[in-house]
Amino acid sequence: MKNSLYIIEYEYHHKPRSFIIRADVMNNAEAWHWASCDAGIGIIPRSRHEKVKRVSRPLAERYGLENVRWRPSGSIPFIAQPYVPPPPE
Repeated sequence: MKNSLYIIEYEYHHKPRSFIIRADVMNNAEAWHWASCDAGIGIIPRSRHEKVKRVSRPLAERYGLENVRWRPSGSIPFIAQPYVPPPPE
C-alpha cells in the first residue's frame, strides 16, 4: 500500500480552487469525487473502508464543478512568488 500526495485543481462556479490529498491510487474518477467533496457536493467517508457512493463527473458538473485536473505532488517544481500587499483603501 503506497500512500502518495496528489494535487487536485478544479473550478467551482468559475472560481479556481486546489487542494492536496493523500491517497493510495488516483485516477480521473477519484479526482472528480474528491473535488466534489472539497466543494461540498460529495460525502467524505469516515474511514477508508467505508463504502460511499462516488460522485460522477456528470453529477458534479450539474452542481458547477468543472476542469478537474490532478497530478502527483512534486511533479512541477515550486517557484515562490514575491508577496505583493493589496493596495490601501
